[in-house]
Amino acid sequence: MSAPDTFAFIIHPIDPKKDVARKWPLLGKVLTEGQINFFSRFFPPVYISEISGVRSVATGKTITGWFIACPFTPKTMLSLPVETVYRKIVACGHKAEALGARILGLGAYTSVVGDGGVTIAQRLALPVTNGDAYTIYMAVEAVREAARQMEIYLPGASAAVVGATGTIAGVCAQILAREVGELVLVGRRADALEAVRERCAGQMARVRTSTDIASIYPCDVILTVTSSVSSVIEPEHLKPGAVVCDVARPRDVSVRVAQMRPDVLVIEGGMVEVPGPVDFGFDFGFPPGKSYACMAETMALALEGRYEDYSVGKHITLEQVSEIGAIAARHGFRLSGFRSFERAVLPEQIARVRERAQAARRRPSPI
Repeated sequence: MSAPDTFAFIIHPIDPKKDVARKWPLLGKVLTEGQINFFSRFFPPVYISEISGVRSVATGKTITGWFIACPFTPKTMLSLPVETVYRKIVACGHKAEALGARILGLGAYTSVVGDGGVTIAQRLALPVTNGDAYTIYMAVEAVREAARQMEIYLPGASAAVVGATGTIAGVCAQILAREVGELVLVGRRADALEAVRERCAGQMARVRTSTDIASIYPCDVILTVTSSVSSVIEPEHLKPGAVVCDVARPRDVSVRVAQMRPDVLVIEGGMVEVPGPVDFGFDFGFPPGKSYACMAETMALALEGRYEDYSVGKHITLEQVSEIGAIAARHGFRLSGFRSFERAVLPEQIARVRERAQAARRRPSPI
């Protein structure tokens, strides 16, 4: 008899007080953010919940999974030696193995720390994915759909990719270069940006690079994926009617944008609808039955029986993105609406953004 199809996924606190309170309300209320950052260094991996009801629409196969929490916050991961962080993530992997998981997904900062999962995969017996391939696939899907709803014609649009030298953003840039009129690649290092520009050249878009975040202002569509622990996009960086797809965790877009710019649409990647009567057993901030793309990649690989290292390292190919997109679609995963600053974005809200953008464009000077 074959082993059951199972998976585990590592999560960790990003907004320390709020995320700790999801599991332990009293601790989240009593401890300060600084105390959580300090004490998290000494916590062991934490079992969060069992995940049930994920069912393929193609095969009818049902899988079981588990959430396991790495206690480190992003600031903690950046402040500690990378080897210390590796050991904690590997300990989470051992906990997943003990539960019976056959593949491990790395969530949020655990997927980017160090070498993007290569060392973690080498030290564990079970295969690992960081979810980057399907994150790329769904980010571009979300951009296409958001642009459609904002009545932005992509072949005639100007797009920007912020953090373009990163793994996810760099591949997103290659895909968008085939679909938009102009593409601005934004990052900190001019030489690294030039390498990305060369990979994007020869497609539909006119491609240029910039190390100045202000250069995104003329753009109709912005996709941002940096590894910054604080916001990089502020209200003054966005023109009326812009669409911003923020795939980064922690967010790249300042909360001030939500407060001050009702004429722009900010989405946090795309929510993925998970096939079957899924019960995550834990409120990680999404509506029932929805997940992040990185979570969905882990589940889709388990449904496919692809128990092998998938998205690991700092190089994801266009072929991987296309393949995982096809695998996920076959089993029933799909884009299912948008969220912005932890709230669902409704069609009537998008209509209001369009109206306010039109009004703002009629004013003699930008907001």
